[in-house]
Amino acid sequence: MCRLSGLGLRNITDEKYIDSGRAIIMTTLALKDGIIAYDTRVCAGNTISDDDFDKCIERKGVKFFIAGSTSDFEDFFDSFFANENTTNRILNIHAFVLQDDILWEASVSDDKLFWKTVMDTKKPAAGGTGSDHALTAMDMGATAKEAIKWAMKRDCKTGGKIRTYKL
Repeated sequence: MCRLSGLGLRNITDEKYIDSGRAIIMTTLALKDGIIAYDTRVCAGNTISDDDFDKCIERKGVKFFIAGSTSDFEDFFDSFFANENTTNRILNIHAFVLQDDILWEASVSDDKLFWKTVMDTKKPAAGGTGSDHALTAMDMGATAKEAIKWAMKRDCKTGGKIRTYKL
């Protein structure tokens, strides 16, 4: 289940998620065979703040499976709906976004440009800090859920529980 928009930004940017003014949530996202899998770990610096945070957040009927800094979430949502970076700064976000049965991959580049592209759901994909580990695991035959488990073994920003969403 996705965390609903009623959650509100206050819970996302709770002080326990703040590291030098920026909340950190990095994660691993994996897509394979119509399943999106993701972990639930939130870190602030080298400290695990939460191991049960639902990184599927819904806004305006759109589901965001999100990796990055919690302090950038609302700006990223605004940028997604505007189809441009509304902040003129780099947003530390990588997301798989489900909108009207279309799965997008979206982020803001190092040169502050918002981008999104339709994902080919027939091909494995991964995002976030453990993406290299997850993609390699899927190349070796792992499911999306198993790929997150493998990423948890090597990526310190990936951990907690594994959640899945069927497209």
